[in-house]
Amino acid sequence: MNIIFVGRSHGKSKTMVLNNAKLSVVLMAFVVMLIGVAFTGYKLASTPVAEGVPQEFSGKTIEYWQTLLAEQQEQIDVLKRESGEQVDALTLRMGSIQASLLRLDALGQRLTEVAKIGKGEFDFESAPALGGPESLDETESYSLPDLQESLARIENQIKDREQQLDVLDELFVSQKIQKDLFIAGRPIRKGWMSSRYGYRSDPFSGKRAWHAGVDFAGKDGSDIVAVASGVVTWSSERYGYGNLIEINHGGGVTTRYAHCKELLVKVGEVVKKGQVIAQMGSTGRSTGPHVHFEVIKNNKSQNPEKYIYRASR
Repeated sequence: MNIIFVGRSHGKSKTMVLNNAKLSVVLMAFVVMLIGVAFTGYKLASTPVAEGVPQEFSGKTIEYWQTLLAEQQEQIDVLKRESGEQVDALTLRMGSIQASLLRLDALGQRLTEVAKIGKGEFDFESAPALGGPESLDETESYSLPDLQESLARIENQIKDREQQLDVLDELFVSQKIQKDLFIAGRPIRKGWMSSRYGYRSDPFSGKRAWHAGVDFAGKDGSDIVAVASGVVTWSSERYGYGNLIEINHGGGVTTRYAHCKELLVKVGEVVKKGQVIAQMGSTGRSTGPHVHFEVIKNNKSQNPEKYIYRASR
């Protein structure tokens, strides 16, 4: 069998002679090629393709990406929940710190009042002044773990300060109570001592008689004050004393203020040191405006002068 090839240029031709062996090889190659083309067409036809989606993004590939996107969305949701929980936790801690700071401010103001510290020396209502040159080192923002650690450290410091201030508060209050209960000074603001403690001539009979207190004379209606803090246990008339006020100061100590013109406190009332409790008068067994002042300790009469002249705390 002869095959003639004709070239485009110059019209030249070439002749190839095929014998039976060469012809068989060519036919077999042609058949194999047809089979390959047919098989490829079959595979393409049998593979499902989504409408409008290229072949390389169909089937399992799309399913894989959908699964991956779902996992990523779940991770994002988890991060959002964790972030929200962390913010809620920080908010609660900040609320607790704020409450503690308010309590510290209240304690501080109380201590400044008890200790009589001037507002110009220390002011709990104003933020402390801060400052300094700018740092030359590179600065960076706090990370969440660093912020949580700083908050924990501040909480511990606040708890320590609260305990210390509580102790100081109790100490100051105790000292103030002792100071207020400490009997010292005169029961009047204006006047003079007109009769001492002990035996004297009775102003009515002229005979020698025991005087269980001291008398302070003054202007009618002038102030009578408590020499120490305590609770009023008597505020009424009593035989010989006229209008009488009796104050229990604790520790078995009681003071009496007699011959009052007007009583200004009632039984059960808590009075403070220096508080006006009555007006000077001449009720009961009296020759003129004055206050009869007594000190009783464990039901025994005491010389008021040792309390009157001792230094106040």
